[in-house]
Amino acid sequence: MQEIAKKIVEDLRWDYNVLYDEKDAVGRRYRRQDALGTPYCITVDHQTKEDQTVTLRNRDTMKQERIAITEISAKIRNSIAYREWLN
Repeated sequence: MQEIAKKIVEDLRWDYNVLYDEKDAVGRRYRRQDALGTPYCITVDHQTKEDQTVTLRNRDTMKQERIAITEISAKIRNSIAYREWLN
């Protein structure tokens, strides 16, 4: 799973400030990233290997959704664009 996660980081780092974290359990990682102000967390798990999907978690809404790896960048871009439009 590390290979998949590192590939995602490599792909996203050209457009976003990305941090790779594999320390502790997922809940602790989420809390740590919340404290840092990270707006989105991407979780790679066993299901990722099966269907090439990840969990995308929104810090502000705590909403988690399963999306295809190929949709990550567009999903984040659309969300950021909508927020900027609201402000």
